[in-house]
Amino acid sequence: MFQNIVITGASSGIGAALAKFYARPGVTLGLIGRDPARLGAVAAAAKAAGAVTVEGLVDLRDRAALTGFLSEFDAAHPIDLLIANAGVLDGRRADAVVEDADVARRVIEINLLGAVDTLHAVLPAMRQRRRGHIALVSSLAALSPLPDAPAYSASKAGLLSYGRAMRAAVAHENVRISVVCPGYVTSAMTDSHIGNHPHKISAEAAARLIDAGIARNKPVIGFPWQLYIPSLISPFVPEFITRIATKGIRFHVKPRD
Repeated sequence: MFQNIVITGASSGIGAALAKFYARPGVTLGLIGRDPARLGAVAAAAKAAGAVTVEGLVDLRDRAALTGFLSEFDAAHPIDLLIANAGVLDGRRADAVVEDADVARRVIEINLLGAVDTLHAVLPAMRQRRRGHIALVSSLAALSPLPDAPAYSASKAGLLSYGRAMRAAVAHENVRISVVCPGYVTSAMTDSHIGNHPHKISAEAAARLIDAGIARNKPVIGFPWQLYIPSLISPFVPEFITRIATKGIRFHVKPRD
């Protein structure tokens, strides 16, 4: 059982569900988020379940603050499990054909570079201890890119490749790395996605699937199967068929406040 767990993006969605799932006596949770009220509510629920919590209000683009929090937490509570879950969905607005350059840069900075910085802030200590598990939360969009969210798709594809490569690189040191590829999950992120959400599952169900995949040390944890299997074969499907098949899931993104 994991005793010291860090979850980024812990203030809502999958991250909040994972924090509550792992919360129990004997567990210390490092919870990272950007919304103080929502993060505080998640921490309160985890404490009520018996866990000790350490909260960090950190923007993943602030590399120094991120590394500082993770280093301090690991020094006091050697991390057994890191779940790099924080990310944003952005893309085409309703009145546009494609996303703009500022959107693309922000998404890649948070989803890919932020996750890579998170991993490297924790990996050296895990390698030294020769134990630990890192889960990088990607997306099924890594396997089947979304024309309405190119940067999101690219960031998640990059994270999938990075995680799989790093898994092979450190396997001999008994450090495990898994990449999680969810489909549609109930969350504030999904609420910003204006369009169909086929086979959407709850954040609590996603947390259970992620935990089961981590327990089995799966290299890629993809769900739900109704979308995961088609995503695996999508690169081999002729383009015109893909366009027809995905026409019903085109979407646009609600502007950020």
